[in-house]
Amino acid sequence: MKNSYEPLHRDFFMQSTIDLAQALLGCTLVKITNEGTAAGYIVETEAYMGPMDRAAHSHQNRRTKRTEIMFAEAGHVYTYLMHTHCLVNVVSSDKEKPEAVLIRAVEPVAGMELMFKRRGMTDIKNLTNGPGKLTKSLGISMEDYGRVLWEPPIFISNGISPHSISQGKRIGINNTGEAKDYPWRFWITENPFVSRHQIESKKPVI
Repeated sequence: MKNSYEPLHRDFFMQSTIDLAQALLGCTLVKITNEGTAAGYIVETEAYMGPMDRAAHSHQNRRTKRTEIMFAEAGHVYTYLMHTHCLVNVVSSDKEKPEAVLIRAVEPVAGMELMFKRRGMTDIKNLTNGPGKLTKSLGISMEDYGRVLWEPPIFISNGISPHSISQGKRIGINNTGEAKDYPWRFWITENPFVSRHQIESKKPVI
């Protein structure tokens, strides 16, 4: 498949982490590999607010080999392994302020056959509705760590405009004290590819 997507300008990423987590909804996440191009509309994100956020890898400015890229310029790729799954994040906020946005789910839009092959399945509803599922489907790996999202082979492009955005608690962070209750998860309301639906507040898109 010939790539027809244009990366967003690096300035797109220069906004607050909470704003970026919402602005990413509807954008297209694209990965180009030797096997082909696969892409999906971002439908669910989570914001991680760095030193003050007990759920963030960079809590208390923790700086390790894994978190080093979080201290870089916004728009860099932060990938890490959770059990055997690779998860992908967008580095956000100012340089030396280690915040990031986790991409939790995408809606498949291009390269579906390649995604099915990579996942060994034909169930489109479960193809990319989770952070580990989407990276395997799109071919995102630890090799993408430190890349920038404004140029190939992995980048963010324009997509669709969400009709409505919902907001609620983040998922899978129960052992993080008060941080588990912060409403920093955002998703396109009623989108079938969201990893987990909850009855939470809705934020109308103007």
